[in-house]
Amino acid sequence: MELDTVRLGETGTYVSELAFGTWRFGRENDEGEVEIDEERAHELLDAYADAGGNFVDTADMYGGGDSERFIGNWLADRDREDFVLASKVYWPTRPDDPNGGGLSRKHLRRQIDRILDRLGTDYVDLLYVHRWDDDTPAEEFMRTLDGFVREGKVNYLGTSTLEPNAWKVAMANEMDYEPFRIAQPRYNLVNRETEPNYLPMCEAYGLGVVPWSPLAGGFLTGKYSRGEEPPAGSRGATDQQFCDSYLTDENFDVLEEVEAVADEVGASPAAVSLAWLLDHDAVTAPIVGARTVDQLAENLRATEITLSDEQFARLADAKSA
Repeated sequence: MELDTVRLGETGTYVSELAFGTWRFGRENDEGEVEIDEERAHELLDAYADAGGNFVDTADMYGGGDSERFIGNWLADRDREDFVLASKVYWPTRPDDPNGGGLSRKHLRRQIDRILDRLGTDYVDLLYVHRWDDDTPAEEFMRTLDGFVREGKVNYLGTSTLEPNAWKVAMANEMDYEPFRIAQPRYNLVNRETEPNYLPMCEAYGLGVVPWSPLAGGFLTGKYSRGEEPPAGSRGATDQQFCDSYLTDENFDVLEEVEAVADEVGASPAAVSLAWLLDHDAVTAPIVGARTVDQLAENLRATEITLSDEQFARLADAKSA
């Protein structure tokens, strides 16, 4: 299996058709256990790179900075120029410090140097604002981010999880600064809130779309069944908000259509759900995450699936059926 490359939005950079997300690297669960330690993180990164992957997604707050450190240590034995690195900034990183979060110039300037230090690089290819900051004037953070690009610390700017704020992204891109080139919204077969306004805004302003949660937090993997108790240890068994959001009749209608198409093409529901995004004209490169190398291999298999126009339409229409 060898991942193809796609153009990163309308930039001149090319990335793997599936990005690899590292939000679990160094993350502690409710029991205080690290979900993915550095050794397993490196195994996953090795497997992704061996499949031709080059687009690695992280954030300054993942694992309290350990995600970036794990990636930086792994890159030390590789050619950094072979990879496209994306990170994010916004969430508080200094407890009890009123200037320790958000998109103020002070916080951004502090964080960019720490991001680069942990990753062991002079620049990141893509820096997202992880959330919009209504307490900081957009001109302040756009000017600051523009400075990072001019200084060579960042190649491109992106926005993450700003679905209700399409007009704010458009406003920022009308300023005389380096614009946002990439958007990272939540988008999958059951989370379609981006379609009425956000995706059209991305198209109008030429933003590439790199969706997170392409499997709806695991719902689209097929592990859940209508009318049955969620599997022990799953998010559905431990997270009431997840249950309320995902374990609905409407979403099970979608999942059952996914499972039907999966049977037709001889693939897993997860692979079919990812294949739908890969075939989507508005999508650049979905972000996949995995706890194990086997899970990653199953996700990457999506690139080998060819959906017919009829199958693509059935999946797209299942949400409103």
